[in-house]
Amino acid sequence: MVHVAYEDALAYCEWANRKLPTEAQWEAAALGKMHGGIYTWGDDEGELTKKANTWQGDFPNKNQAEDGFSYIAPVGAFEPNSLGIYDMAGNVWELTQDWFSVNYYESLVGNEVRNPKGPAQSHNPVNPYQQEKVIKGGSFLCDKSYCASYRISARMGQTLDSSSDHTGFRTVAMVEDLKNRPNKGE
Repeated sequence: MVHVAYEDALAYCEWANRKLPTEAQWEAAALGKMHGGIYTWGDDEGELTKKANTWQGDFPNKNQAEDGFSYIAPVGAFEPNSLGIYDMAGNVWELTQDWFSVNYYESLVGNEVRNPKGPAQSHNPVNPYQQEKVIKGGSFLCDKSYCASYRISARMGQTLDSSSDHTGFRTVAMVEDLKNRPNKGE
């Protein structure tokens, strides 16, 4: 699903008794069983057109679509990562529950933090009057010459009221929440 704003994603999560992932949860899912790696499949950028839906060619003038897609691809068009999760790189940016702060990780240097929950508030000097959430994974518009945001570590901020054809979301289900889930007719 694309063209959803943050509040739309939260409404779905409430209905489905799920949550948006934190940035740390998203990165852990993207890494899968690897112990580090630039991309969801490892460090070989040469695998990009086989592993993710991104821009190939002269951005923004001509997408060569070497990966088979000029725009959004169907879920599962590329093989999953080592945990069996599809589309963690490219295709559409994915909303997380964390506020976007350009200096959040700098503030953690020297402290061991397990499963960081993100900053208490948004901070982006380039967009100081808007609150932003972290988006991860890049999209079909990402290209090495432009943003290379299909890297696991890449992140951007998106305002709460924004939506686009290259932003969507995935959810996290906690085991204890699934046990308490009311039957929604599914």
